[in-house]
Amino acid sequence: MFATLSDRLTATFKNLRGKGRLSEADIDATAREIRIALLEADVALPVVKEFVAAIKERARGEEVSGALNPAQQVVKIVNDELVAILGGETRRLRYAKSGPTVIMLAGLQGAGKTTLAAKLALWLKEQGKTPMLVACDLQRPNAVQQLQVNGEKVGVPVYAPEPGNGVGDPVSVAKASIEEAKRKLHDVVIVDTAGRLGVDAEMMAQAAGIRDAVQPDEVLFVVDAMIGQDALVTAQAFLDGVGYDGVVLTKLDGDARGGAALSIRQVTGRPVMFASSGEKMTDFDVFHPDRMASRILDMGDVLTLIEQAEKAFDQEEALKAAEKLTGGDFTLDDFLSQMQQLKKLGSMQKILGMLPGMGQIREQLENFDEREIDRVEAVIRSMTPAERANPKIIDGSRRARIAKGSGRTVSDVNQLVDRFFEARKMMMQMAKGGGMPGMPGMPGMGGPGGGKRVSAKQKAKQTKGKGARKSGNPAKAAQEAAAAAAKAAEAKPNPFGIGQDIDYEAAAENLELPKDFSKFLK
Repeated sequence: MFATLSDRLTATFKNLRGKGRLSEADIDATAREIRIALLEADVALPVVKEFVAAIKERARGEEVSGALNPAQQVVKIVNDELVAILGGETRRLRYAKSGPTVIMLAGLQGAGKTTLAAKLALWLKEQGKTPMLVACDLQRPNAVQQLQVNGEKVGVPVYAPEPGNGVGDPVSVAKASIEEAKRKLHDVVIVDTAGRLGVDAEMMAQAAGIRDAVQPDEVLFVVDAMIGQDALVTAQAFLDGVGYDGVVLTKLDGDARGGAALSIRQVTGRPVMFASSGEKMTDFDVFHPDRMASRILDMGDVLTLIEQAEKAFDQEEALKAAEKLTGGDFTLDDFLSQMQQLKKLGSMQKILGMLPGMGQIREQLENFDEREIDRVEAVIRSMTPAERANPKIIDGSRRARIAKGSGRTVSDVNQLVDRFFEARKMMMQMAKGGGMPGMPGMPGMGGPGGGKRVSAKQKAKQTKGKGARKSGNPAKAAQEAAAAAAKAAEAKPNPFGIGQDIDYEAAAENLELPKDFSKFLK
């Protein structure tokens, strides 16, 4: 969603790199580019003016003029201001001290309230709560049935005493749902209300009636992030007519410019609490202003990636895989298991998009074929257990059979086997502390500043036919010879248990030193 804005801001900051100090012209040019980027992203004009003024004021201050790297300091200022207009701190749900916590959803028709209700219920369920969904959208055709289907998907009960499709009183249903929740010991009630194609008095009156009937702990305004500037008009109308405590942005995975997300907090004063970014029920999470700002500036969102990985990955399986790597018996079965866990994280495009700097290869990410993992899985499953355990036995005829069984070509099988051996070699090196090969300046890595990890066998080959290195300093050389003799004595100890004596003069003579250096040995 923020791709255009992110690209413009990244290009703007590139112009600042390498400058020891920023002139007034540099600051004005940067502010102008940021203003254009925000306006193109559909951010409200009052928000743009306030945002740019704050950046210019801070950029002219001491924190930039006295900084070692002014350009990086400007990026930090933009990041801070983005976090501020997105809400500053993460806003969490308030739970009732006694009785069920009631969460009411409000918004326009088509914003995705019914789907979001089920997503929120699943998220609460994962937090250890026992939610119940309430069908109070009795106007839209099949809205009740849609909520029931979604509730079944996430394993959450739905209270729907009325069939809907224009039949029933939503206020009575909402009121009765609280007693039902108490009776069945549900600690959270999520009320899905009706929406309209536009803001009207009847819709506002109905939403206000439900609010008064259930006295919700949280009223969440659900807004489609793709409707642009109109989102602000709608948000203000709902704030005046019904009132709400927080905002939920839906369809953040769309191709809209994202200005609503940046404007709604500043205009309404209500924080964005949750974000929905996909069609799956798991594509829902708490909205973190600092992480969203980091994504916009192409600095990634590693914290969210770690949190998702912790939920998706089996810790025991990961430990077993790590042990196998260090032991050198990592097989294609283990590789397949790791890939299946990776699939649980969701779209590879989303996962890779959370890494810093991925905006520079956005086109390649967008062209990534999500089915590639399925194809690899098909090839591995076409192998016998023996072949998966020891891929070295996969010869030409076996590769032809595997290709035929998986519906792939022999070259695909060849590529998979070759990549597996390369990946296993690299992962074993990393597991043993060797680090990533080819990276400079780190232990166990090739390249400048890092020593290449060499096995004992390789060392033997390298030193074969060469004499041991001798120091040019005769005194030091004598000490080295003595140390070598002592080490040999330890390896083959004297049978009488007495340390062997070392003839230092003989050791010195063996060094074949010039006569002039003999005085240093006395």
